[in-house]
Amino acid sequence: MENILEQLLQEEQDLQFEKFNEETAWKLGSGLVAKCTRDGISVTIDIMRGEQQLFHASLRGTSADNDEWVKRKVRLVYRFGHSSFYIGQLLKSKGKSIEEMFLISESQYGPHGGCFPIIVKGTGMVGAITVSGLPQEEDHKLVVQAIRDYLSKEK
Repeated sequence: MENILEQLLQEEQDLQFEKFNEETAWKLGSGLVAKCTRDGISVTIDIMRGEQQLFHASLRGTSADNDEWVKRKVRLVYRFGHSSFYIGQLLKSKGKSIEEMFLISESQYGPHGGCFPIIVKGTGMVGAITVSGLPQEEDHKLVVQAIRDYLSKEK
């Protein structure tokens, strides 16, 4: 379990942006939409910078429930500054619920994979990118791969 937590923290160190603006959000989000549409993946994709929603797409097969999952995951990442999958795995490693460990409600904070902090080098976390619709580990992997692909093209 320690290994997975270390891996997840390393992802946050590795996947940082030089800059993040509306154009970045559009390229990242529309790239994800294209991939998911091509692969027949039903997800909701959301990108936030601070309190502003810069990108949102709900693909065929999703529902308003996915939007609620997005909100809960974003709220968690904004509170803790780590990916929602990391927080979920941390709770699992301690054998505790989010209510027990942090005294906050799971109905408001979603410790489930799929939301990743948008970190700008030298600045810190400025937002979050979220996917909802797959099993939580797959949601997480989809987001991480999208960021990895984007950053590799920007070099």
